[in-house]
Amino acid sequence: MTLTGIVLIIITAALCIMVLAFIPTLIAVKRAAVSLSALSDMVHKELQPTIHELNAVLAELKVVGNELAGHTGDVQRFMTALGRSGDNLHTINRSVEVVTGVLNAASAWTVGAKVAGKYLFERYLNKRGGK
Repeated sequence: MTLTGIVLIIITAALCIMVLAFIPTLIAVKRAAVSLSALSDMVHKELQPTIHELNAVLAELKVVGNELAGHTGDVQRFMTALGRSGDNLHTINRSVEVVTGVLNAASAWTVGAKVAGKYLFERYLNKRGGK
């Protein structure tokens, strides 16, 4: 045998060993691909309804958001009217305080006038009756 023949036998043996080692690897890759395909189908079947439900929920949230945005003007008008009502109540409260102060002062003046009138009347009667 020549050197070329020996090299060819070694190369052939190495190729056979590589092919024999490569076959289980190819089988494992094939099994993994089949498993991945089955997993992909299952995930697709399981997630499809969930994705549809999420799309429906998002559509409902958009509708609610649009309705809420439409009612913010009403809420602003209500809050403005409420603020005006508070201002009006504050004005009424100040007016009532002023009127109450005037009535208290008038009451004090009335009592003072009565006491002074009584005093002057008694003094007049005392001068007239006493002399």
